[in-house]
Amino acid sequence: MDIKLKCPVCGRELTDNGKTLSCEKNHSFDRARQGYVNLLPVQFKHSLDPGDTAEMLKARRRFLDSGKYEPICRSVLQAMRKFAPENPKVLDIGCGEGYYTSKLKDEFPGEYMGIDISKDGARMACSRDKDIFFIVATASHIPVADNQFDCLCAMFSLLLPEEYARVLKQNGCVVEVTVGNDHLKELKNIIYDEVFFKNKHYSDCTGFFDEVQRSEYRYRITLDNAALKDLLLMTPHFWRIRKERREQLEATDSLTLTVDYWVRVLKKK
Repeated sequence: MDIKLKCPVCGRELTDNGKTLSCEKNHSFDRARQGYVNLLPVQFKHSLDPGDTAEMLKARRRFLDSGKYEPICRSVLQAMRKFAPENPKVLDIGCGEGYYTSKLKDEFPGEYMGIDISKDGARMACSRDKDIFFIVATASHIPVADNQFDCLCAMFSLLLPEEYARVLKQNGCVVEVTVGNDHLKELKNIIYDEVFFKNKHYSDCTGFFDEVQRSEYRYRITLDNAALKDLLLMTPHFWRIRKERREQLEATDSLTLTVDYWVRVLKKK
């Protein structure tokens, strides 16, 4: 791997001997049997086991492998081919179980790395592609040296302009995907007693990036009952649904949903 990692404890460069990553201060991090490395120190955790659970990640894998969100991946690929160089170094932030990371690498080859705060996510992601280096880390403290990547993908992840700009090369780009105002509105109508319209806005990043492209996409998908359950389990709505609403959803044979998302491309200043 030609990407320089830094120790999440002291910030010094990490040396990889194949089984262990360590710095000159003797902070050491073992490579798991599956291939990922946990670079999330306890001081950056907000809970004992942060991120999505194994059950949520398995639901996400089933849903994404069905191809229902493949148009989102194609939109990101279109942006990457336009703004990233050939054979790029790419960081997928909040990679989850690795669906988007592996799909992007297959279609637009380069050197890819994925980070996620969930150890279960990194473990599952390794099973998709052994040539992608997955690490457990937080996007607010990316354990990578400055100026390493040509492109960052932020798929439904929080935008952190200063940290993202730090790890990008000069003129590197961020491809950001966020949900639109009507995303899954039909599902929300089942989950909530009243759905309030939220006029979403892009996060401000003017101090670090120039916006070079902005697009909105929408399409419709029809899900059977099993896919609906998986979709609910992989979204934050799972934690908010009441028992009677869950029972209503479980009795729904199929549902047609609106997929509404935005893709924005940012260039580092």
